[in-house]
Amino acid sequence: MRKLLALVAALVGALAIAVAPGSAITGNFVEDFEHPYVGLVVFYDADGEFMWRCSGSLLTPTVFLTAGHCTDQNADESPVTARVYFQQDAGANYDPATELDPVTGYPDFCAAGTLGVTCATSDELYDYGFDDGAGYPDIQDVGLVILDQPIMVSEYGQLAEAGFLEATLTDPRGREDITFTLSGYGLTYSNPVQFVSFRSRLMALAQLVNLNQSHNTAGFNLALSGDPGGGRGGSCFGDSGGPAFYGGFTSDVIVGVTSFGFGFNRQTCGGPGFVYRTDTQDVIAWILATVEGSTTTYTDIHFVEAT
Repeated sequence: MRKLLALVAALVGALAIAVAPGSAITGNFVEDFEHPYVGLVVFYDADGEFMWRCSGSLLTPTVFLTAGHCTDQNADESPVTARVYFQQDAGANYDPATELDPVTGYPDFCAAGTLGVTCATSDELYDYGFDDGAGYPDIQDVGLVILDQPIMVSEYGQLAEAGFLEATLTDPRGREDITFTLSGYGLTYSNPVQFVSFRSRLMALAQLVNLNQSHNTAGFNLALSGDPGGGRGGSCFGDSGGPAFYGGFTSDVIVGVTSFGFGFNRQTCGGPGFVYRTDTQDVIAWILATVEGSTTTYTDIHFVEAT
C-alpha cells in the first residue's frame, strides 16, 4: 500500500517510533461466527487490478464501514471499485500459485451463487478526509463502501452514539480495565521468516490503554493493548478497517475502526494498536450525510446510547 507510506513517514518523523497500518487479529484469537456482517473487502484500480484488501462491517444491507485509508480518494493511487466477501473463511483456501481462492473467488470474483448472498460489488467509495496522516492525531480514518447488491444477514453492526465512551467510562483518563473486541481478516502472526494470514474472520479481546489523555489519542483514537498476554489479542500488519466493539465477543456496538499501530516489526506484533473512533459527532454526521447522498435506499443505521 504505497499510499500509506506518507502516513507512516509522518508518524515516524514526529514520534521516532515504528508505525504501520494494521487490522489483522493476532494473539489469543478465535474464529468469529458472532459477527456475520464483518467482511473482507478487496479494492481495485481503474483497470480492475487488485490494489489491497481491508476489513469492515455492514451497518445496513448496503452500507459497509471501513478505514479511510482503504477507500482514500485523495491519494495518487485511489481505488475505483471494490468487492466484499462475507464468508467466515473468505480467503482461507487461497492458492499462491493461482492467486485465487477457488471456493469463494477471492480476490477476483464472487463464486457462483454468492453474488448478493455472501459477496457483493461496489463502485461507490467514500472517505471522511483521510490524506496520508494530515492533521494527526485526527487522521480522519473512516471510509464507506456502498454495495451494489444488498447483503441480508441476521444482524448488522450498530454504531455507538456520539460521546458514548466518555459517557460510559468513569475514569476521565480512560485508563480502566475495559474490554474491546477486534474483528477482521488478515495477518495473524509473524516470525523472522514469513507473515502468516488465514484470511479468515477472527476476533480477539483487547484492553483499553488510553482514551484521550495522550498526544496519540486526544479524543480521536483509542489505544488498545497489543497481543498477547493476559488472554488478549491485538492488531498487526494487514488489512485495516475492521470494527472495534465495546465489550466482549457478543457485542455489536461499534466504537471505531482499526487504524494503525506502533512498534510493529517482522519479529513481533506486540506494539499497541490504535482505533479511529466513530463515536464522535463529526464522524457520525459525515456517515449520515454520505449515506443520504449515496444511491442506497438502505439508510436506517442503528445507534446505541450509553447506559
